[in-house]
This record gives sequence, C-alpha cells and structure tokens, in this order.
Amino acid sequence: MAFSVFIPTAGTGSRLGQLTRDINKSLISVGTRPVLSLLIEQFPLDTNFVIALGHQGHLVREFLLLAYPHRRFVFVEVFPFEGAGSSLGYSLWSCRDHLQAPFVFCSCDTLTTSKIPAPEHNWMGVARSQDIAMYRTVTSQNGKVLGIHEKGQASLPAYPYIGLSGIADTQSFWDAMSKATADELMMGESFGLRSLLETGISMYEMDWYDTGNPQALARTRKDLGSAPGPHILEKPDESIWFVNGSVIKYSKDPEFIRKRVVRAGMLKGYCPCISGSTPHMYCYQKVEGDVVSDIITIELMRKLLEHLIEFWRPYDVSSEKQVAFERACFSFYHDKTYERIDKFYQVTGRLDGQENINGRKMPKLRELLDRINWQWLSQGRAVRFHGDCHFENMLFNRKDQRFIFLDWRQEFAGEMEFGDVYYDLAKLFHGLIVSHEAVVQGRFRIVWGKNDIDYDIVRKEVLFSCEKELFSFLEMRGFEIDKVRILTALIFLNIATLHHYPYNEFLYCLGKARLWEYLGNNERSGVA
Repeated sequence: MAFSVFIPTAGTGSRLGQLTRDINKSLISVGTRPVLSLLIEQFPLDTNFVIALGHQGHLVREFLLLAYPHRRFVFVEVFPFEGAGSSLGYSLWSCRDHLQAPFVFCSCDTLTTSKIPAPEHNWMGVARSQDIAMYRTVTSQNGKVLGIHEKGQASLPAYPYIGLSGIADTQSFWDAMSKATADELMMGESFGLRSLLETGISMYEMDWYDTGNPQALARTRKDLGSAPGPHILEKPDESIWFVNGSVIKYSKDPEFIRKRVVRAGMLKGYCPCISGSTPHMYCYQKVEGDVVSDIITIELMRKLLEHLIEFWRPYDVSSEKQVAFERACFSFYHDKTYERIDKFYQVTGRLDGQENINGRKMPKLRELLDRINWQWLSQGRAVRFHGDCHFENMLFNRKDQRFIFLDWRQEFAGEMEFGDVYYDLAKLFHGLIVSHEAVVQGRFRIVWGKNDIDYDIVRKEVLFSCEKELFSFLEMRGFEIDKVRILTALIFLNIATLHHYPYNEFLYCLGKARLWEYLGNNERSGVA
C-alpha cells in the first residue's frame, strides 16, 4: 500500500537552544546521520512525503533533494512558523490539500526502531514509561485507545504518545481540524485524532527515542549513535553525514561550500569527485577505504609521508607574490589567533592568567604570544595543500594501495590554489597529540581550578611512534621543526573556541602548555 507521510519541520526547535540556531531540528545529527534521514529510511521507497517547511526550511529542502533524489517529496512553506498564529496544528492544516488520503503523521523529533504500520486503519504509537508528566498520554483497553490526554491530565496506567500515528479516516480527521480554534490547533494532530475515538483507534507500543530536548537527545545519541564509523567532532555550523551511499557536507556559509566544490576540482585524483551540490551542501559517493586513524602503523605512516611529499607540489611564486603570501600567512597565524583567543574568553568567561598547568607555573598567554617571532613564522612555503591534514580526514584503500583525502580546507588565508606546507604539517602533528577517537569517547580530562589546571588525554602507543617518525621525516627533509611545533600549539588555541565544553577548555590549556614548552627559555628562531 503506497501512502503519504507528513513530517512537520517548520518549528524553531526552541527546546534544543543553540543547537537549532543555524539548522533545523530535523537535521540534528544522531551518529553519522541527521534525524530526518533516520525517519525517511523507515518508510517504503514508494512513500510520498509531505514536508512542512519553516525555520531553516531551505536546509531541509536542500538536504532531502541531495540525499534522496529518487524519493518523492512535496514541500509546503508554512507562514507564520513562529510567534502569533503559529502551531503544529497550523502547520498540519497548511498541508491538508496533500493529505486527503490515508497518511502517517510523524513528528520530526521522534525515532523508533519498531516497524511502522501503514495507515490502513487509525492507530497511535505509544511508549511504556513511568515518566508521563512531560507528554500527551493515551489510556487504552484491549489495544484500543479510550482517551487522549494533554500533559499532566492523566495518571498511571497511561502511555506517553510518541508523536507517530496513522490516520485512515481522513474525512473525519479534517472535519474536526477545520473547526479547531487557535488554542485547539496548538494541540496539533492530537486534536484531530480525538475525533476518531468513536470510530476506533488501535494502540501500538513501540520503542521510542526522543530528540526534542537536550537530555533526550543525549540519550538517543548514546543508544543509536554508536554504530561503527568515523569519529566526527560536532560543530554548531558544520556537519558531515553518511546517507544513502553518499557523504554530505553541510555548512551554514554558502561561500564555504562554493570554495570547497571548486577546490575539489583542484585536488582531482587526491580527493573524491563532487556528485552534487546546493548552496549549503555538497555530496560525493562514499569512497572505499579505511580511516587512517583506525589502521595506522609505522609502515603506513612512512607511506603517507612519502605520498604527502608528492601531494605538496611546490608553487614557484614570484618574489612579489611571496611577499603577499607571507602577509597572508601573518594574518592567518597572528591576527586570527588573537581574534580566536579573545572569542574564547568571551564565550567561556575565562581570563588570561598565570596558572599552574599540570604543576608548571605559566605566564599569561599574551606574554607567550608576544615572544613569538611572527615574521619568521609567516615565512611560508607555498604548496598544493589540504588544510586539515590529519588521520581522520584520510582514507587508505588497501586493495589499490592508495590514500584518499577528505574534508579539505576551502582556502588558506584567502588563497585557494596554494597554502603553507607548515600548516599541513602542524595539522598532522596536532592529530597525533589529540585523536578524534579519544575525544568522542571522552578519554580526556580537564580540571580548571582557581590557580591550578590539570589536563590529560589518552594517546595510543602507535601515535607516539608516529610522532617520532614525523620528526625524523622533518629533519631529513630540512623542514624547520620549531615552526611545526609552534603552529601546532597555535592550532589548539585557535580551535578551542569552535568546540563544546569541556573540550574547548582542554584545547586552550593544551595549546598554552605546548606553546610554553616549545618556546622554552632559549633564544631560538621562533622566539622574538
């Protein structure tokens, strides 16, 4: 039986706070996929999806058309989708012309692993829980719904309604919705469902995973988001999703996406070919290979370094362009570092202090930054660059014995064609110190007291060995090791403000401690 599924995505997802400032709540990630993808894939291929659009609705449309080009979607713009006059019931009513035949109502913050019935009869999905105060509830007898109750109006035995239902008697349902007051529309589909009680509504008990509030989302991610796959660190304005055999990269910045797509052409043969793009997303077919972080050995590290030497094709820039490149490096290293650190202080409320970090007395960070010879640091070596060169962004195909680079940077200091090889080297080193796996698994520690800070992170033994291999390589190839070390410390400081608590504070303290260590007390080329 082919049928329609209605998914309301118009709301702002206010219960999720900052998580939904720049993205629709249906695109919040659970594991390596957005919630909306987990919903879509539970229904047959011939399903007709009716999607109510509102808050960041263009992103919902872009994602669905990019990820599921062979599925059928009807998009309905809902206005208003917030404030006076907006409600779940209003979103539903706005889509009524496309829902005159039996359909399934599916809230965009509800997930289930249970089989979802077709709307061949009226039914409601419920969960078994003692915690019913936060939810609309259903009372039943012999598998039939007796009553549908608003939050706080029922006592046990009652079942939380999970926002998933089948509506076969659409005429009675829409007749009721047409008579609803503004307050009754606030009840959403449950108001229309009450009109079907006399006809009969079956009750199905289902597994239920809620993604509508931070606590429930955290539980859902723990239960459903632990499948094997790459270790992706969450960012508020970027996501990487693995959907339907494709990899989809999202950014709220259209220029970011445009430049990524252009650079993919520049890196042809080293990165995947882009198969489709929208203003805020691009996709490519999933590439066969193992994430290098999962299979790294000393032998593979040596093979990678030799591959990188080939990849880092030098650019023969004129003396005039070299001067401009070094000015760009100065801005990228110096100006951005100070901006990012100031932002870290603003976001966290922390102050630049003279703390004891892991038992070592540190000066203020500003004093350490003032000791760097920024002109020397900015004397970059122009090469074809990756820009985020670490193990999580590389695959190795054992069959073909080749590397594939992922998640390349869209530009370096405004330049798309070439960047500083020292930045790629520092990125490689930073990934040997802090692996995504350790962060995702919470295998790091930060305790920030009044005057004392202690931090630590678990590192695999092979990463220590790879670090030694890297520095042997640097010495043999004539690279300036101090540059790599200082840039690595600056990378930790720069990315601290981009990540969540307490990882952000860990990165800041790690960066400061490493900078103090690398600058040391000796006069060297990296010290002013």
